[in-house]
Amino acid sequence: MGQDGQSDHTIVSLRRRFGGYSLVEAELRTGRTHQIRVHLAASGFPIVGDDKYGNDAVRETFSRQYDFRRMFLHAHSLEIAHPLTNEPLALRAPLPPACEQLLGQLRPAGQATSPKGRIR
Repeated sequence: MGQDGQSDHTIVSLRRRFGGYSLVEAELRTGRTHQIRVHLAASGFPIVGDDKYGNDAVRETFSRQYDFRRMFLHAHSLEIAHPLTNEPLALRAPLPPACEQLLGQLRPAGQATSPKGRIR
């Protein structure tokens, strides 16, 4: 439930594991402020780089070790009604280069890592 007493609904799906971190997809069924950030943090899985709801030590580790200085949150698709025709409009955007680079540096769970590649 949101602060205003109304229901919030986010569907979270696992896409890939990277050791103690996961790449997830979140589908919003409601549109509350910071909804994805709040729901993931409340579930014990804050977004890497989130300066409001995230973990300061994790943010510092990713900044120092991976030169990643942003929140790993990206809207890859949006479906809305066209404002003039009311026809369905689907917008897509690729993952930003900084996020792609970070994923390339992390190893999927189950793969060996070098000491430099460890996050913990």
